[in-house]
Amino acid sequence: MIQGWTTWRTCRQYYGMGATFLMAAAYLVTNPALASRVESVDISADKVVLEFDGTVTGASAFLLDGPQRIAVDVSGAEAGKASSTGGAVSKVRQGQYDGDTARVVLELARPALVSGGSFSKDGRRLTIKLADARATDFSQAAKSGRISWLPPLGFRAAPPRSKYSITIPLDPPRKSAPLPRIQGPAGRPLVVIDAGHGGHDPGAISPHGAQREKDATLAIARKIRDELLASGRVRVALTREDDRFIVLNQRYEIARRLKADLFMSIHADSAASQAATGATIYTLSEVASDREAAKLAARENKADMLNGVNLGGASNEVSTILIDLTQRETMNISAQFANLLKREANQVPFRSDYHRFAALIVLKAPDVPSVLFETGYLSNVNDVKFLFSDDGRTRIARGAAKAIETHFARQLAAR
Repeated sequence: MIQGWTTWRTCRQYYGMGATFLMAAAYLVTNPALASRVESVDISADKVVLEFDGTVTGASAFLLDGPQRIAVDVSGAEAGKASSTGGAVSKVRQGQYDGDTARVVLELARPALVSGGSFSKDGRRLTIKLADARATDFSQAAKSGRISWLPPLGFRAAPPRSKYSITIPLDPPRKSAPLPRIQGPAGRPLVVIDAGHGGHDPGAISPHGAQREKDATLAIARKIRDELLASGRVRVALTREDDRFIVLNQRYEIARRLKADLFMSIHADSAASQAATGATIYTLSEVASDREAAKLAARENKADMLNGVNLGGASNEVSTILIDLTQRETMNISAQFANLLKREANQVPFRSDYHRFAALIVLKAPDVPSVLFETGYLSNVNDVKFLFSDDGRTRIARGAAKAIETHFARQLAAR
């Protein structure tokens, strides 16, 4: 057992960073009334039909990979309610992208490409044709940009009378996420636990049901917090305590702003093969340890692009040498903790190659040891049962909590 700790002293250096950000100014729209509303979205085997209760300005579609989706933006329209599914489309979501653009997101059960589309003669119906495709073709098409359509000129809604878009370079400060509450006895080391995904970003979705990664990660993060608070040896903060979206770089920035001593991001992966099973621990490396790790980094790092817009604001003018020296030490501590987590969480099934390396954005705090804990695969039936059972989550939480407490005890003894 780890004995109670009475003091905790941390030594860290903070390095100044300069940055220049490109930010888009808000649209100024003087026409408050939207031309129409998305009345329905009807889906069949090879097409999607959007009906509007009035004329619209135009529409465009683009593909999003990881997971596979088709996003349709309708300008001069207001979002309606989600509609039925069918064919390659497993789910439909609608939202208001900006003041006069409705976004319809088609989540795909299998790869499908947009093969064509057109408006009806009165401009109140948009028919989008779909064609089945291979996963490689979908990934390639996702890089090719938008496909656009315009209604017939005589039935086209007039654009807002005044609409301006200005791009100007601005210096920091950039908008920061609100800091979460810290729980636990004062003076104890602080771990920040990050429940991956959230809000409009569900993460991986089980093909066997409605299980979503964002729900599993939040439940596991809460379990780990409760285990740590019960022992009273560690302070804990969660990046999110409910179903909300947080930009990737804000997640590790929360840890830095709270002066955390450890950062753990909880995830649940998916794989093309349903045979893939077991937990994995990722630590930071600019070079991925294998192709699967590289794919994970690309997929997770695109979470800020889920709505088609890069929500990140990463710094570009970094004090390279000082940051590099600090990050090297941080990466070494992170790797040591990864091995400790595997040892202590011995009631959790791990992959044989449990420790991997990837250039994951969420791990890039230069001065906070960080790991990403992939607790299992939502594409695997047994892993889903484990991750969504109270017994499985308890095993994960107890193992993680024991590893965290042991890590801090070692750090204290070393000092």
